[in-house]
Amino acid sequence: MSVIEALFSEKIEPNLAPLEGYRKKVQRSYIIFILAFVAAIIFGGIMVAKQNPWFMIPVAAIFIFMAIIGVKAYRQKKEYRAVFKNTVIAELVKRVNPTWSYDPNKMINPEIYVHSNLFTEPFDRYNGDDFVSGVIEKTDFECSELHTEYKEVRYNNKGQREEHWVTIFKGLFFHADFNKNFNGSTFVLPDFSEKIFGKFGQIFQKIMGPYQLVKLENIDFEKKFVVYSTDQIEARYILTPTMMEAILRISNLHNYTVRFAFVGSRIYCALSILKDLFEPKIFSKAINLKDAESMYNLLKLNEIIIQELNLNTRIWTKL
Repeated sequence: MSVIEALFSEKIEPNLAPLEGYRKKVQRSYIIFILAFVAAIIFGGIMVAKQNPWFMIPVAAIFIFMAIIGVKAYRQKKEYRAVFKNTVIAELVKRVNPTWSYDPNKMINPEIYVHSNLFTEPFDRYNGDDFVSGVIEKTDFECSELHTEYKEVRYNNKGQREEHWVTIFKGLFFHADFNKNFNGSTFVLPDFSEKIFGKFGQIFQKIMGPYQLVKLENIDFEKKFVVYSTDQIEARYILTPTMMEAILRISNLHNYTVRFAFVGSRIYCALSILKDLFEPKIFSKAINLKDAESMYNLLKLNEIIIQELNLNTRIWTKL
């Protein structure tokens, strides 16, 4: 039996019965809300077709009922989520490392996200949760789920103003001590242009890049990533053959789009994952073994990144 299978059978499954009770309450409220919405549309359609103002009475009553059910569903979901986080996610974090701290409602500080410079677009909306922090041997780290967006305003054919929210980043954001004060900033980003345009993509890299383009000798690394830096020599000093191989392994581990930055004295890592990572289900069982394994592996990434990049070896020293 694997670690996660043992954890699931010993710690999570015994708590699923009360969790299912919470889930079914939320599910019932959602279904009632949807049925009320359909009824409102039907009565509204009859009112328009027959031009009978009396149909406004049941339509208004349905909307009042929907508002009551909506508030109830929101409160039930909030309670269900809190129980899920405290009984499932907290237990998973504890199993990965009992010394780590976990806060389901906290997130990485926006100033840290901005300081990483991994995403240069200004955000209008910044959300996140499931904050994990701790120390692995000598290396401190923080990690949380984040979702950043900017507001885009357009005008349709009729000249009407329309607002759209555009995602900048959604996924897992991590940063840790690198034990070195960098002179410059170095960024390892997904190489989309060379993947699409081949060697011609290198021209786009030089033109579109925010800093100096750094060419490295690892062919597999060059195919997957593009490196920019304010300091060519330091970038090569950081991105040793061992470091490049480690970044490739991390990237291939879950096949997510991954970005790294070396700024100040810390390493930043952003894994783009479009789905919600640590949330309970509503219309099916709250969690199963496969879900628990996926969440466990995401939490384990904190440890894997630090170990793969050898951050505990302290081959560098801060000045």
